[in-house]
Amino acid sequence: MTHIQKMLEELERRNYSQSTVRAYQMTIRDLEQYSKRPAHQLTPEQVRQYQAHLFRDRKLAANTVNQRTGALRFFFVKTLRKPWTLEDTPYPRQTYQLPRVLSPEDVGRIIDAAPTPFYRVLVMGLYATGARRAELAHLKISDIDSQRMVIHIHGGKGRKDRDVMLSPKLLEALRDHWRGLKRKPKIWLFPGNRWHTGEEPIDTKVIWLACKQAATRAGLKGVHPHTLRHCFATHLLEAGADLRTIQILLGHRDLEETTIYLHLSNKHLSETASPLESLRVAVPTNSRK
Repeated sequence: MTHIQKMLEELERRNYSQSTVRAYQMTIRDLEQYSKRPAHQLTPEQVRQYQAHLFRDRKLAANTVNQRTGALRFFFVKTLRKPWTLEDTPYPRQTYQLPRVLSPEDVGRIIDAAPTPFYRVLVMGLYATGARRAELAHLKISDIDSQRMVIHIHGGKGRKDRDVMLSPKLLEALRDHWRGLKRKPKIWLFPGNRWHTGEEPIDTKVIWLACKQAATRAGLKGVHPHTLRHCFATHLLEAGADLRTIQILLGHRDLEETTIYLHLSNKHLSETASPLESLRVAVPTNSRK
């Protein structure tokens, strides 16, 4: 068993998500390619040089390097059982940026601009549920509960299950998609291969491509699947939903994660007066003596 295979086994034992497993595996292989040596033979100094390379040469964001650092620490500490400290592989200071949020009108334009009916239902699914693209890709037919009008999302981030609302418009779009299939799938709502009849769900890259192409056709740049998740949460907040409800729908572990949408909501900002308004101060005039 190779050291990378051993790491994958350790990740599986701890029930890490498939996206995390892929990211960690990619990081270790990238480290080996950069160092020209097997990862398990590297010293902390060589790993430090790799971290500096990610910043200096790759120009990666601090948050991305943070994820890479998590993979490095897992490999050396959890897999190889080496006594590495935070000083050996420090986490970079994270940057804080507000995510982009589109107007409801722009989201509608993206949905209408989808190049195929299948891409359209994928984009609708992202916005209607607030699901992550991996969660949408792994929906099963049995997860669509039209009696209760909910969608069951299984194995979300942190391996947590949750229910989200099933929009009547999305349900109708799903039924149209189903009627158009020559061969009905048995398990996955969106099976892989071009005929949507595969034994595995679609790759998450398909959802990314659907979102990208629809946004480009709508004349909007920098839009990705997570953008629609942010739109889902912000638009719910502006429509009157409370933060706790949004937290549950998004599958956030901590309410603090959800409070970011207070910063994104134009409605909440416009309805909050500046403290200057409560002061009794003289109003300057433009009159001259």
